[in-house]
Amino acid sequence: MGSADSKLNFRKAVIQLTTKTQPVEATDDAFWDQFWADTATSVQDVFALVPAAEIRAVREESPSNLATLCYKAVEKLVQGAESGCHSEKEKQIVLNCSRLLTRVLPYIFEDPDWRGFFWSTVPGAGRGGQGEDDDENARPLAESLLLAIADLLFCPDFTVQSHRRSTVDSAEDVHSLDSCEYIWEAGVGFAHSPQPNYIHDVNRMELLKLLLTCFSEAMYLPPAPDSGSTNPWVQFFCSTENRHALPLFTSLLNTVCAYDPVGYGIPYNHLLFSDYREPLVEEAAQVLIVTLDHDSATSASPTVDGTTTGTAMDDTDPPGPENLFVNYLSRIHREEDFQFILKGIARLLSNPLLQTYLPNSTKKIQFHQELLVLFWKLCDFNKKFLFFVLKSSDVLDILVPTLYFLNDARADQSRVGLMHIGVFILLLLSGERNFGVRLNKPYSVRVPMDIPVFTGTHADLLIVVFHKIITSGHQRLQPLFDCLLTIVVNVSPYLKSLSMVAANKLLHLLEAFSTTWFLFSAAQNHHLVFFLLEAFNNIIQYQFDDSPSQKPARLEGEARGPPRGEACSLSTGNSNLVYAIIRKRSVFHQLANLPTDPPAIHKALQRRRRTAEPLSRTGSQEGASMEGSRPAAPAEPGTLKTSLVATPGIDKLTEKSQVSEDGTLRSLEPTSQKSSADGSPTAEEPGQAWREQRRLSSVSASGQWSPTSEWVLSWKSKLPLQTIMRLLQVLVPQVEKICIDKGLTDESEILRFLQHGTLVGLLPVPHPILIRKYQANSGTAMWFRTYMWGVIYLRNVDPPVWYDTDVKLFEIQRV
Repeated sequence: MGSADSKLNFRKAVIQLTTKTQPVEATDDAFWDQFWADTATSVQDVFALVPAAEIRAVREESPSNLATLCYKAVEKLVQGAESGCHSEKEKQIVLNCSRLLTRVLPYIFEDPDWRGFFWSTVPGAGRGGQGEDDDENARPLAESLLLAIADLLFCPDFTVQSHRRSTVDSAEDVHSLDSCEYIWEAGVGFAHSPQPNYIHDVNRMELLKLLLTCFSEAMYLPPAPDSGSTNPWVQFFCSTENRHALPLFTSLLNTVCAYDPVGYGIPYNHLLFSDYREPLVEEAAQVLIVTLDHDSATSASPTVDGTTTGTAMDDTDPPGPENLFVNYLSRIHREEDFQFILKGIARLLSNPLLQTYLPNSTKKIQFHQELLVLFWKLCDFNKKFLFFVLKSSDVLDILVPTLYFLNDARADQSRVGLMHIGVFILLLLSGERNFGVRLNKPYSVRVPMDIPVFTGTHADLLIVVFHKIITSGHQRLQPLFDCLLTIVVNVSPYLKSLSMVAANKLLHLLEAFSTTWFLFSAAQNHHLVFFLLEAFNNIIQYQFDDSPSQKPARLEGEARGPPRGEACSLSTGNSNLVYAIIRKRSVFHQLANLPTDPPAIHKALQRRRRTAEPLSRTGSQEGASMEGSRPAAPAEPGTLKTSLVATPGIDKLTEKSQVSEDGTLRSLEPTSQKSSADGSPTAEEPGQAWREQRRLSSVSASGQWSPTSEWVLSWKSKLPLQTIMRLLQVLVPQVEKICIDKGLTDESEILRFLQHGTLVGLLPVPHPILIRKYQANSGTAMWFRTYMWGVIYLRNVDPPVWYDTDVKLFEIQRV
């Protein structure tokens, strides 16, 4: 039958379905077969030939017809899985049913009355046809569908290469087949890389798209952070009921991590032939992150200590979630597996940054947001992986592309979610000492970014990009400022030598954040000043020369805190920062003498009304930008974006830990009750202190917050200025004397003096290092869920699976 004829027949069948007032019997095979038996329609055809309005019409006016259509389509998939899909006709039926269900499912999910339909049992549908009394043990339709998809994903000659030599006895028994021998790609736990097969990849992709559509019921439920809501589709699919769970998890992970979009390295090769692997890799990444959507705050995340050799997963079965995908992920432990995963993710994240002398000569992938979520899940569920990442400089291969994406997206309101995930990843990494140590590696790779050119380390790159985000990002990024500065504070004790560019950027931020109008215009703005002062104190007090005895500890990844004691010598490396502090000393004096009387507060706020910008932009540009860079562009008009739930405040997002002298971390706050009882000057004053501050400020009748003298005094007294004031007291007269004596105007001479100067015994005793480590909570779990599904919604445009359906998890807006 010609393609045009089959489309016509398919369209007729759809029209009949909507116009038949009488329910069509399930036994009327002649009618139902029109939907899948003869047609050779693509998934795009199905979306065009089955309009949304008609699906809704059948749902409202002929509900039994819609129910029978779904039931019959699932039945065909089950039959295909049972028989092993040997004939071309069977394969075609399976694909047609798969496309039809992908089209129809979102309209079933959007109607609350239909939501339970797939979880009801259908008479006569037994549990896998094992000869039980069928109706007694009937499986819900959803379970039958999910198990059929799992079977079909390991169907020889349909989605995997057959291992049979001859075609005489080609029926490999699907029930006895060990799908672990059919894993799609070499990598974790599987050494054999099967021959690439275009048809198999396309068939897998269609089935994965249907699977993702099944999981997308979550999009049609409003966000509910407290419910710890598990997705019943994901829960069943990742349970022991699915005998293919392990090979499927491994296939998805390996397919993503083994993918190399550059191919054979031939420039422009992606223009000569299409890459059929990329759509499969994207789909695999999306299915993987959805199956790993598990709230680690509400359940014990499995952690394993003993390692066994020879297997990819740890054999000791940890107490952990019933979700087998999360369980398997948490149990990967072999170094070569970690290396394979990390190299694969880093290669794909770096792909959009690759600049060659031939513009557009390498293929640019578009699924970096899914990769960032996957990397997050790996670090969150597998602490051994996190420590592996931080053990070597390979972590910088994740850091650089992450900073690139942050810088690139900062002016685009449609990519605010990408900004958050990037910052969350850096917050998670910054809680580990080794991350700070790694940042001291010189930054030599020149990624094209519109940031000032500098010579320095990866720490300088991080600070320069953060400064750019804060001073020239859009307004909706302000909630992230706390997170960005928390990262700087966490790494600050380990930074050996900031460049002059980075030192000036930090001082510029302090100058902007400590203006009176900014400090007095919002209840939490002063926290930003606390963060910056804490970072300066850490850099000044904790830089010391590494003796050889400390090097092994660094390599092992076991933190060791800097030495304590009254003597504190100024590190030769940080003379740039000290010089910047001396030059901007007036900022510190102004903070120490901050006015607290009502007229001064009122005057400062009046000044603010005349100032449109949230931050002074002066001095934020510094000469040339990196070669090949383009300024961050705002979203194109008409771009769709999805809304996100609010992110928890930094006090909910992190837990304070103190670095002991032996380098171990000691939590300062029981998770049940947050308080700043340690008495050290910190940026956030959660719990009672925060409520006290709210009491000290006044809230007008209109609900508008306004600062009071008591409120300013309550935090001004805690500003950690002592160390810097002492440093200025000692060094400023010495620098001034040199300038007068030698008639110096040259910066390099002053820097040379500062490099050889010493502050031994002159600075206050260093305070203990405080690290604010990311801690999982239901708020962030909910944020990740809305972000992840928002990305998947926007990325699936061909076919547009969820477009124009009534999603509830987020709102869709045009920028």
